[in-house]
Amino acid sequence: MRFSQLIWCLMLLLQLSFFADAMLDPVDFLSLQAIRKSLHDLPGSNFFHSWDFTSDPCGFAGVYCDGDKVISLNLGDPRAGSPGLSGRINPAIGKLSALTELSIVPGRIMGALPATISQLKDLRFLAISRNYISGEIPASLGEVRRLRTLDLSYNQLTGTISPSIGSLPELSNLILCHNHLTGSLPPFLSQSLTRIDLKRNSLTGSISPASLPSSLKYLSLAWNQLTGPVDRVLIRLNQLNYLDLSLNRLTGTIPGRVFAFPITNLQLQRNFFYGSIQPANQVTIPTVDLSYNRFSGGISPLLSSVENLYLNSNRFTGEVPASFVDRLLSASIQTLYLQHNFLTGIQISPTAEIPVSSSLCLQYNCMVPPLQTPCPLKAGPQKTRPTTQCNEWRG
Repeated sequence: MRFSQLIWCLMLLLQLSFFADAMLDPVDFLSLQAIRKSLHDLPGSNFFHSWDFTSDPCGFAGVYCDGDKVISLNLGDPRAGSPGLSGRINPAIGKLSALTELSIVPGRIMGALPATISQLKDLRFLAISRNYISGEIPASLGEVRRLRTLDLSYNQLTGTISPSIGSLPELSNLILCHNHLTGSLPPFLSQSLTRIDLKRNSLTGSISPASLPSSLKYLSLAWNQLTGPVDRVLIRLNQLNYLDLSLNRLTGTIPGRVFAFPITNLQLQRNFFYGSIQPANQVTIPTVDLSYNRFSGGISPLLSSVENLYLNSNRFTGEVPASFVDRLLSASIQTLYLQHNFLTGIQISPTAEIPVSSSLCLQYNCMVPPLQTPCPLKAGPQKTRPTTQCNEWRG
């Protein structure tokens, strides 16, 4: 009898121990309740269907725990095309003291980003993109010293990028594109920073050579209002494999050495660069887009190894190097756009057959194109640049 009672007591203790281990920290429990009250499923979304607070919150969709603490919160149905959530982010989110990851899927989340997020000292990943977050990025985010990824893209954010964000020591991905951010680029100090995407904002000022670490592999600053030269900046960024500085107001020359880097995509279109592209080692970049700038001088033969080359809408002069013709006819060049420049010749036979896989556009230069090839619609109907413009440019 005593033995059976002892067994029963041991089983009861084990059950109580199990439930104690599974019980969520009361502060985290109340925080999740407050977060739930501030957010709602959009029509067609059933994300919060499992959020029944009479059961263990660690079993809720998007909630991941370690012991009695919430360590990861992924709000919204992650499947492509899901409607997402609406509402606002409750400041109680800052009470989830062990949180390392916070993400919210695209939806209609509005209002400001709570400054209480800066209380999440262990946060490493913060991604709230494609919503309607407004206001400024809290400068106090710089206190989250372990933050590695900050993605607030496709929102309605305004104000400047605080220097405190740039001082985050472990930051590796900064994605703030498609917002309404203003001001200049702060210095970025993290030596593990590999990706900066700030395109489609209203950033101004020049790019300081010391503001960007040499660890960068992806840099997009397109569609801003940046000014000044970039030659000293690009020379330092010798690990880039993607660069897009298009649609700014940048000036100066592009150092030839930059093209020796293993960049897989380079876009510098629609800027206000002055000067010529200086030759360097043979270029090994699959795609180079320097269109819609004010580059001048001759075209370097070193660029003939590029598979897709866009030099249209600049101020290049002289003849097209023969190496371009050879590679074009051998189908080594797939795209060669030279329209809207001041080029004076190209040594190619009028009976030459351009491979089906290749595209060549020569119109609106200071020459009559020796052969007719299909050009993009933006090239316009005129085949040759007016003689007056060519004479003025030569002068």
